[in-house]
Amino acid sequence: MEILWDIFAVPCKESDRDLPVFELLAATSLSSLDNTELLSTGDSLPSVALRIPDYLVPKPSVKKEELPPEEASSLTDNSPASSSLAVSRSVPGGTGGMTYNHLWADAQLELSRLLAEELPAEPPRPEKDRVVFFQRLAMLYVRYIQIFRQLVKAHDLMVHPQKRRFIRVILEGVMGRVLELKNEMVEKEFSEYHYMDDVLHDLKLTPAALEIPIPYYFITDCTKEVQERKAMLTDVFKMVEITGSPEPLMAKEMTLEEAIKIIQVVERARQGRLRAKLNEESRNMNRMYRTKEPEAADMELAAVCIQKVWRGYMQRKRTKIAREEEKIFLGMILDPKYHMPCPAEITAQTSEASTRVKREEHEEAYQKSTTAVTNQLRETEGHDMSKTMKEQIRQWFIECRNATGVFPDYPDVEDGGSALIFTEKTPQQMVEEISAKEEEDSNNKTKGNEETKVKGKMNKGNNEEKEEEAGLKMLPSAFLTDLEVGNKIFADIWQNRNESGNFNQRHEVELIKEEKRKVIEAEIRVQVDEQMRQELADWKLSVDKDKGGKTKANAKKRKGSKSGKKKKKEKDLTAHRTLESLCQELVEQGLLKQANDVRLQDFLGDYSYLGTTLRQNDIEPMPSLSDVRQVISLFAILPLGSQMVHEKAPLIKSILLAGPAGVGKKMLVHAICQETGASLFDLSPLNIAGKYPGKSGLTMMLHMVFKVARLLQPSVIWIEDAEKMFYKKVPKEEKELDTKRLKKDLPKSLKLIKGEDRVLIIGTTNDPLSAEIKSLCKMYSKIILIPRPDYGSRYILWQQLIKKSGGEITQALDLSSLAKISDGYTPGHIVQVIQSVVTKRRVLQQAKRPITAAEFIAPLAKTNPVFQDEEEALKNWYAKTPLGKKRIKAATGKEEEEPAKDKNAKKKGKK
Repeated sequence: MEILWDIFAVPCKESDRDLPVFELLAATSLSSLDNTELLSTGDSLPSVALRIPDYLVPKPSVKKEELPPEEASSLTDNSPASSSLAVSRSVPGGTGGMTYNHLWADAQLELSRLLAEELPAEPPRPEKDRVVFFQRLAMLYVRYIQIFRQLVKAHDLMVHPQKRRFIRVILEGVMGRVLELKNEMVEKEFSEYHYMDDVLHDLKLTPAALEIPIPYYFITDCTKEVQERKAMLTDVFKMVEITGSPEPLMAKEMTLEEAIKIIQVVERARQGRLRAKLNEESRNMNRMYRTKEPEAADMELAAVCIQKVWRGYMQRKRTKIAREEEKIFLGMILDPKYHMPCPAEITAQTSEASTRVKREEHEEAYQKSTTAVTNQLRETEGHDMSKTMKEQIRQWFIECRNATGVFPDYPDVEDGGSALIFTEKTPQQMVEEISAKEEEDSNNKTKGNEETKVKGKMNKGNNEEKEEEAGLKMLPSAFLTDLEVGNKIFADIWQNRNESGNFNQRHEVELIKEEKRKVIEAEIRVQVDEQMRQELADWKLSVDKDKGGKTKANAKKRKGSKSGKKKKKEKDLTAHRTLESLCQELVEQGLLKQANDVRLQDFLGDYSYLGTTLRQNDIEPMPSLSDVRQVISLFAILPLGSQMVHEKAPLIKSILLAGPAGVGKKMLVHAICQETGASLFDLSPLNIAGKYPGKSGLTMMLHMVFKVARLLQPSVIWIEDAEKMFYKKVPKEEKELDTKRLKKDLPKSLKLIKGEDRVLIIGTTNDPLSAEIKSLCKMYSKIILIPRPDYGSRYILWQQLIKKSGGEITQALDLSSLAKISDGYTPGHIVQVIQSVVTKRRVLQQAKRPITAAEFIAPLAKTNPVFQDEEEALKNWYAKTPLGKKRIKAATGKEEEEPAKDKNAKKKGKK
């Protein structure tokens, strides 16, 4: 019997190297193997699949839990136990024989090391050298991204539903920490873009390791409510498309050159038809006058001519094939058969698809089991829980009465209710805490101002000394404690868990019980608290009548003071309307749109390889398109995709994308919506012109847009031509459009966006110089400059876009020269040129006449590039933004001088 043995996919020991199979591999070259196939395993090295008899195959040590229960029973008791999956669960795409459990365990191990570095026993001393501090931040940032990438892969193709939930919690914590480090790097280096070539070199990583992965669950793992709302929105779009009135036919405006070209084409076609007609008539006349038959000599000459042409064609074809075979043999080009999907790639894709199907089945089973276990626990253990809680609370009442002489006040719902009672504290300490809180609430109003004044005077000198001594410190993190707790849970529950009986990786009922007991206990605690509050009031009335009246009065006062602090709620102008009717109106008005089907990976661009070198020489480099892609992922996609990350990470409400026309700003907006499943609202000045007139109409429009955006979150509110809202001087042709309608009202609506609202305002502008820079910077907290592509990005753009249009990259097509001569052209220009050259007809002609670089030169020459002056003007404008000013001050060394001047000025003022 013969089997398929993948040598590189199976781990082997050093002692196995002397087995016959390895001698066979060493003695045989790839070119001489007849019965072999080259199997590609993604990014890893190719492996050779040999058909070898069974007796030559070394049997690897199979772990007991990696087998089904019926096969695991046949192993001896001495077999090593492990919690990993079988080899059939190995990671497709380049991780060899590593399982997703191993991938997860490696990520957790690296995370525990990072947490040990970030949370030491003693706090680290402040760092005075800004460069050293930034290097530390960059190192942490890159290491967290590697953990992030591993966890995304493990979470996507893990089948166990409880593991996936736990990995998601850790994943969101790591995402949040990455965003915190990015925010800190921006504040310390005063730039949205960072270059970490030296860090990548130290960690032996490639630039691809810095790509921010986008978790798949942003779109797939939606709640039922969100899915229903999205389905409702798609139905509204379809209904409006069907019932929408057809747009009136309008003649397109054209230039004089275009009109002349159309006339020339039509006239040449007319003349061609006339010439063809005359030629046909002349041929017919010649046939009529032909009376002689062709001679034998003429027939032989014709045959010889055909033979010459055919033999020449066949010889050229054989020469071309021989030349290609020689290049393949020398390794100059890749064999065409390897361009097709290999068997290993096909099996990897099918296994991923089957894994996703199995994951959905396990998820359904987990949900059913959760509801069943919850009902069972509520019926069997709910009564005992309630009884135990009441007994413990009554015991606490008696102990407090014995210790202090009075019954205590019951903890408020906001403070956790009776959950405070079960902390490890004595009754006297609990009573003291509650009374101290009451005293603080009453004394804060009267004594708060006096204490702050006295403390402010006492601490001014100490603060100045501390500021002088202190250097650069890490900002407090909102995610490190969650990561530490998650790491501890992993060590306690998952790290050494024996899953020998759970080969199919289904849910575990005991873990569900442990989790749901806490939920049921919290539900029962609310009911018990209401009953015990009433019981405590009855006890106070019967035993401590006088004291009970005072405490009630105090409680009423406290409640009154809390209610006074509440802010007024906004009026809902559309409270009587349904969400569907609001969506339908916004779609009809063109304010709610469907995002184009583009992904962030379609925004092509190469890494900037000289960024660190240029900055070391005091030259500010222009960011590459790869840097733009990373920044968009961090500032827009990750916060919009995760609710927890959006609430805890540094809040970004608005982003401005500035750059010349054609760099891909609109494409990025649509890509953000597609990657996060966000709804797209269009409040561009030209789009809202003439809609909802008057002040009341504008208020209603903004109210509807922001209300629906919150209900359909995540949402993106797009403002194209954002500079029109803040024009220095409105052009004459745009005065009627009233482009500055939103200048006052939109910033007010922006302030109402909170951490729990996953709503992002994105503005795009080609001409930021025409706007008031102060009001523009107040509106947009993040300004991202998108430049024209560099040489590496242009090379990738030409290569990928020509392939996408159906063109073939041959030796006749000099991509390097194309990338060189297209300096200054944006991706939009390149797309237009490729569409005009690589037509359907030209694709069919490729076999006889390959595409050359010269064909693209004429269309390129007709389009105007982005000149150096325009790019310099954009750079100078960006230098006037708040972050740009800080960057210039830091570069000139004025940043350290200014705080000292401010302190001296304050001291003089005091004198």
